[in-house]
Amino acid sequence: MNSNTYILFPSHSDGLALEKKLKEESIKYTISPTPRSLSECCGISIMISPEICHTVESIIKENRDIRISGIHTIERKSRDWFK
Repeated sequence: MNSNTYILFPSHSDGLALEKKLKEESIKYTISPTPRSLSECCGISIMISPEICHTVESIIKENRDIRISGIHTIERKSRDWFK
């Protein structure tokens, strides 16, 4: 499956708090603009591989002070620019 998982936050500070924890655990992630299909807000999200979603969910559960707005997996759009 060709997809990405996005973690959305109610505030930038929550996103930065999770980023700190992911760095501490050496978990690969990318800070990303929140896809418009998931939210109309212009906030940040953290993009992870769907395969590590359970690991990240465990980190979030262990750190109750980090609030999230949701975890969503969406299929990546493939573009054939030279068709």
